[in-house]
Amino acid sequence: MKKINILLAAICVVLTMSCEGFLDVKPSNSAAAETSITTAADAKVIMNGIMSKMTSSSYYGRNFIMYGDAKGGDFALRSQGRGLDALYTFNHSPSSNSYSGYWIQIYHCLAQVNNLLINIQKIEEAGNSTSALLVYKGQALTLRALMYFDLVRLYGKPYNMEKTALGVPLALEPLDASAQPSRATVEQVYTQIVKDLTDGAPLLNKTKANGYINYYANKAILARVYLYMENWGGALAAAEEIINSKVYTLYTNDKWVSSWTAQYNTESIFELAMLQGESDLGSGSLSFYLRRHGHGSTSAMGWFMASDYWLERMNQDPDDIRWGVMDYDESYKDTGVYRYGSCYKYSGSTTFDGDGKGSATAVNIKVIRLSEVYLIAAEAALASNSKDKAVTYLNAIRKRSPNLAPATATSITSDMILDERSKELFAEGHRFFDMMRLNKTITFNDDFIFPMVVITHREKTINRTFHKTILPISIDEMSANEGVRSQQNPGY
Repeated sequence: MKKINILLAAICVVLTMSCEGFLDVKPSNSAAAETSITTAADAKVIMNGIMSKMTSSSYYGRNFIMYGDAKGGDFALRSQGRGLDALYTFNHSPSSNSYSGYWIQIYHCLAQVNNLLINIQKIEEAGNSTSALLVYKGQALTLRALMYFDLVRLYGKPYNMEKTALGVPLALEPLDASAQPSRATVEQVYTQIVKDLTDGAPLLNKTKANGYINYYANKAILARVYLYMENWGGALAAAEEIINSKVYTLYTNDKWVSSWTAQYNTESIFELAMLQGESDLGSGSLSFYLRRHGHGSTSAMGWFMASDYWLERMNQDPDDIRWGVMDYDESYKDTGVYRYGSCYKYSGSTTFDGDGKGSATAVNIKVIRLSEVYLIAAEAALASNSKDKAVTYLNAIRKRSPNLAPATATSITSDMILDERSKELFAEGHRFFDMMRLNKTITFNDDFIFPMVVITHREKTINRTFHKTILPISIDEMSANEGVRSQQNPGY
């Protein structure tokens, strides 16, 4: 491959031959963003294309979700060599297992967002804007914020650890091929994230918008961002605005398991569509990566399963309704014990019902759910010393373990909320980032594969001072972009 700037290959509109193409050449989601946007209908086509690209295997379609749980200690490997091992083993370097696909694909998505925004700006300047077009502007600003939030968590230190450390380049408009963007600080990136969310919110509708960003999706992402910034008041206010709106409702215990068999359910605030024939990853999907070895297909390799530590949390209540999306894993072959470590959220059910499309591998990605918003509210309220509120919000989710005593103002702790996040948001990509922002030690279930595999690239326990908790900038990007050449992450 030619030594071109990988960032620019992803973000320059003139370089349409990226690793996965600029936009799918399909009527449903394809258009040349730099030339075709004149109406809200054109903007919708581009928006569909952006969200389709977000379901790439390098982003929400698989690898970004896997990152959070494989690195956070809630997943364990049963065997090495099946795929994405380095996420668990931390075997990263600028030239090997750099996982530059995150960088490439997210900046590739950002290119389309920026083109959409600049074209809407041109329409506004010409005096031809419409209320419908402004909705797409609000959606684009919100998605740009989400993408930068994801990037800065992958490549920058936690905000509350060292916000003056390097984050990622901020590209807010299309760049030409000669651009050499350098990395902004973590604080600068977060400032831009909050600005985009704040600017986008008033442009969005307060009604449900299945498959699209609405006002409450914007607020949910803002609540998540503020939580990472330890802006407790902001996080609580944003979360409570969603909760009090009553637009979304929590699944009752009898509906929680079946919720994974349907699209756009009552808790789903923002959900990315995985479409058959377009973004269905088949044997490379989350469905295959998390199901039991050989279950439903000889191509199912049993890549990752729940760690003993996650199972210990769940075993506090054998009647926890969330067991309903779990099934036994391949370890029974060796032990004769049925260990329920295989997750079927992305298969719809343990019997591969999918979510209504006739495919067990094209299950939508629920990017943010109301249950997470309740847990954000609980954590932010507790940190603000509003214990009664914290208890109310936590217990709304904790009741999914019917045999556990409800939290009280005297018993509630931040660790209790963290444990509930682990149980409720398992396999949704949060655990590692939670452990980093809360400055927790992660212990890995390495004995699950020892002595067949010995982990050599990290210790059994790590914390956020370990340099490999942040990804390296790839050697190709370093070689091509002088702006980041002297800005490699420490330790690499």
